[in-house]
Amino acid sequence: MNVGNTTKVTEILLLGFKHFEKFKGLIFVLLLLIYCVAVCINLLIIILVSSSKSLHSPMYFFLSQLSLSDILLTTDIIPNALVSVINNGSTMSLTSCIAQFYVFGGSESSECFILTIMAYDRYVAICYPLRYSSIMSFPTCLNSVLCSWLLSFIFILVTTLMISTLEFCGPNVIDHFFCDFGPIIELSCSETSAVQIEVVLLSIPVMVFPLIIIILSYGCIVTAILRLSSNIDRWKSFSTCSSHLTIVCIFYGTLIMIYILPPKGLSLSISKVISVLYTMVTPMLNPLIYSLKNKDIKHAVKHFAHVLAHRPL
Repeated sequence: MNVGNTTKVTEILLLGFKHFEKFKGLIFVLLLLIYCVAVCINLLIIILVSSSKSLHSPMYFFLSQLSLSDILLTTDIIPNALVSVINNGSTMSLTSCIAQFYVFGGSESSECFILTIMAYDRYVAICYPLRYSSIMSFPTCLNSVLCSWLLSFIFILVTTLMISTLEFCGPNVIDHFFCDFGPIIELSCSETSAVQIEVVLLSIPVMVFPLIIIILSYGCIVTAILRLSSNIDRWKSFSTCSSHLTIVCIFYGTLIMIYILPPKGLSLSISKVISVLYTMVTPMLNPLIYSLKNKDIKHAVKHFAHVLAHRPL
């Protein structure tokens, strides 16, 4: 593309939910409610895990890290989305747009790694229960989580730096409610094939390998559960994995729909709805799914509420 007479873009216009203008009030209330619930519940999980001795185990430690990732994701996306609903669109600098993508990509990548570690944790707990404490020691858990966060933001930093080297010379309109990779690339007037190839290659260690590990872990878990002679033991073993498996299916299901299925097969409105699912609804559902049938968390919540109720003013 000839960019000799074009103006360099410094500001991005996000159209947000402009096509749903008739439901403007309802969308704003729903997004605000989702954000408040997601932040409060995930923050509660982090507080409970850090303060309750009954939740000082690898599984809940990983759950608190998942909650931290969800808070980061929703805070990165929803506030600006609320602004776009009120103003029928929102503007941000190109730098802010790329920064939003960086935080979004880092939090999503960290969730991929954390879910993988949680799958391995369930695998060890069911297949090697006698060695669980030695294998999943606190230093091991801490190091695995630190590596997850570090690798996530290093991988996405590579993509972000490559995006920042591109030329953006118009148009400056993104028909979305946040700065995702695809919409940003579409605005560039530079050659983007190198960036796209790099993203595909990085998706292998960030998404594909973790998903393979999760599938293999659950294959071993199912085999171990089927070997149990008692139906009660089978159900107890499966129930410890059901919450995590549900979250994995929702998380990867929405990612596959939005990033792997052919874009032409999805309308813009449907793509936005799916994006809402994995950037807003899923972070709200994750702690709820883990909490609804978890006796330890329910007990910790009751104890926490009791302490607050009897705390002297």
